[in-house]
Amino acid sequence: MFCGSSPGRRPVYAERAADFGRLLAERGIGIVYGGASVGMMGALADGALRAGGEVIGVIPKRLLESEIAHAGLTELRIVDTMHERKALMSELSDGVVALPGGSGTLDELFEMFTWGQLGLHRKAIALLNIENYWDPLLAFIDHMVQERFLWAEHRDAIIVEHEPVALLDRLKTFEPRLREKWIDRGQNVPNTRSPASPSPGRM
Repeated sequence: MFCGSSPGRRPVYAERAADFGRLLAERGIGIVYGGASVGMMGALADGALRAGGEVIGVIPKRLLESEIAHAGLTELRIVDTMHERKALMSELSDGVVALPGGSGTLDELFEMFTWGQLGLHRKAIALLNIENYWDPLLAFIDHMVQERFLWAEHRDAIIVEHEPVALLDRLKTFEPRLREKWIDRGQNVPNTRSPASPSPGRM
């Protein structure tokens, strides 16, 4: 589960996160998330824990204080790096749901999205589109498809729902569709750099 360590501008974000946590607990679905007690993450965890759900947190050592690790979880795993955090969260989870969040949420979401395209996992990826939060991102992903940087099948594999019950119902029936990631792989790309040009270094 990916979501922000901030609560967002409107109270409805955290309220819906807490409701989603409660629904997951009621359905016997455990949560693997970033381990914080604040923001959307804290609301999600608290909603599930109040309903008797299982909540596993994964947090890097350096974020124990800034994200204020949740003290009441079923289990808290402490790792050394952000890379280890994402890898362990992937290992422990059977699917991915993203709630509203910031750049960290996008980083986690797109890493799992890319791994899926590469065939490194076959897990469902879903967005709970609270208050249409994800609409601008979805519009940009559609632009990727239009400009042939992404297959339409990969875009369509992202489950998007506004209501938690509908989202969980779709996750239950998810069937992965495999397709090679690369578009126009054999197409020649013109070399516009002069052989005499100096090396630009590393970006």
